[in-house]
Amino acid sequence: MPIVNRVADLQADIVAWRRDIHANPELLYEVHRTAGLVAEQLKAFGCDEVVTGIGRTGVVGIIKGRKPAAEGQEVKTLGLRADMDALPLEEITGLPYRSQNPGKMHACGHDGHTAMLLGAARYLAETRNFAGSVAVIFQPAEEGGAGAQAMIRDGLMDRFAIDQVYGMHNSPGLAVGKFAIKPGPYMASGDRLNITIEGRGGHASQPNKTIDPVVVGAQLVMALQTIVSRSVDPLEAAVISICQFHAGSANNIIPNTAKLGGTIRTLRPKVRELVGKRIKEVVDGVAALTGATIHLDYARGYPVLVNHDAQTAIAAKVAADVAGDSNVNANAVPMLGAEDFAYMLEAKPGAFIFIGNGNTAGLHNPAYDFNDEAIVFGTSYWIRLVETQLAA
Repeated sequence: MPIVNRVADLQADIVAWRRDIHANPELLYEVHRTAGLVAEQLKAFGCDEVVTGIGRTGVVGIIKGRKPAAEGQEVKTLGLRADMDALPLEEITGLPYRSQNPGKMHACGHDGHTAMLLGAARYLAETRNFAGSVAVIFQPAEEGGAGAQAMIRDGLMDRFAIDQVYGMHNSPGLAVGKFAIKPGPYMASGDRLNITIEGRGGHASQPNKTIDPVVVGAQLVMALQTIVSRSVDPLEAAVISICQFHAGSANNIIPNTAKLGGTIRTLRPKVRELVGKRIKEVVDGVAALTGATIHLDYARGYPVLVNHDAQTAIAAKVAADVAGDSNVNANAVPMLGAEDFAYMLEAKPGAFIFIGNGNTAGLHNPAYDFNDEAIVFGTSYWIRLVETQLAA
């Protein structure tokens, strides 16, 4: 069951939607133009229901199949999710459809995700060759705003009686026409820490009269690295990266304060708890050792994305039907990026799959662009998933 022929016919339209969205990127929940375009298209396709404002600016379209459910078979609703928001980044591609909004660009491929799901919605609304219903979910604020959580809190799953939910993301470096997925933990939790060190400043020639927050910060950076190397099981995954260190204003003044900022990534809840606990202990220990006052602001971000076993097997089979068995890695290596589709998988069974974007610039890179050659594979995957899961 290869790519859907009708999708090849629709590709020019899907590419046009994608490039229009790419040229007009919007951030977080402020995706008003994109959400308006999505809602307009869903209504034009003839969706049975189009609801806006779910999770502030999210859009949901409902498409009902024309086939009756088999005798004794429960009518189901499948949720298919795409994200709509862009990144605060200046685009350097020079493409004809490059961003027209300074300081904003689609550097993660959400333009492609939205366009592919629109293409699938058009096909499914035309054919309705399934039993049950499909909820096409267009989500704002994946890039740090927890838009998935906002949509769930607005009643996404209950209002539309969603039984299972599926997501998809492009993957630079994975060849076009290939898919990757795995059961269980697949993407990491993403927590943030901000640390303020209050020392006692003074003249650089008299460090003995100070509590130097730069030295304290340096000790803290190195001590935090021992958590992964000495507290976490070597067979588990964890990352602590201190990415900011700000202190001082002159070469001969020991400052009063220093500030550190970083991120913590783990693949299992128990490791997440351990690392959070150890960070506080290390901070308290360095404060006691040095005499500095250290304030720790530890903010929990997206949870671990955990694919459900049954739905992962289904997704892998559908991808193989579209692209061929040899083009699907059903036991891919987990990654330590974070993704708020994790909230949807906490709410309902489902699976998250990656689709190849080819040899392009990486995600969150100002030279990145979604590869339009991937469209037929991603759109066909959505269609075959519905027709397989909701077969009469």
